[in-house]
Amino acid sequence: MRSIRLPSGFDIRFQDLAGDGPPLVFIHGLGCASSCDFVAVARTPALRSRRILLVDLPGYGFSDKPGAFAYGVEAHATAVCDLLDRLGLGPVDLFGHSMGGSVAITVAARRPALLRRLIVAEPNMEPGGGVFSRAIAARTERDYLDGGHAAEIRAAVASGEAAWAGSMAVALPLAVYRDAVSLVQGSDPSWRAHLQGLAGIPATVIFGERSLPDVDHERLPAAGIAVGVVARAGHSMAIDNPDGLAALVALACGA
Repeated sequence: MRSIRLPSGFDIRFQDLAGDGPPLVFIHGLGCASSCDFVAVARTPALRSRRILLVDLPGYGFSDKPGAFAYGVEAHATAVCDLLDRLGLGPVDLFGHSMGGSVAITVAARRPALLRRLIVAEPNMEPGGGVFSRAIAARTERDYLDGGHAAEIRAAVASGEAAWAGSMAVALPLAVYRDAVSLVQGSDPSWRAHLQGLAGIPATVIFGERSLPDVDHERLPAAGIAVGVVARAGHSMAIDNPDGLAALVALACGA
């Protein structure tokens, strides 16, 4: 696990897995951690030869959890840009899942020179959030911090989502809440508009088979954006089928 001090004064931590080719950077979703979600994906035959960075965003996993950080998609995008700048990396292949997909799209829109290819898996593309983020954002911040976060962890355990419950247990509740609010509020222009407006960066959007039908799976190719489907997987595709996800990521990276 490596640690880099960012200009904001806190440390962001990531696993830096040795390999060849342009670095492939993974960004996780809401309540998750790349250090948990993507290790199995990174070690599959399709990707194990690549240099891979599994980044824990501020407030999650092994990274610092500052109470003064703004959180939200824009703040996380700044942290990712600062990390890549500090490491002197770029252009990289950037992968983001769910909220991490929105972060990755924002990085691409802001700093296209940092990216070689963009791969996002079921990203938030419009205001309104998803089922999970809407439920969190519907509470007040105080209510979520006082008991809502613990309730979400208990619900995850009860439903058999042990990995996600573990990531939530080490996440900063304030980060989860404010990130959920950010997803519900959306971006202006939307993340969809940013994605479709990228110039010179090949982009791929990945879906889990169990998440279909999805209107974006049908209409994104018309906008010049490639799509892929991970078989036998839903939204948690890195856990459901790591080999299938890795194969599509490798394909999107031009392997």
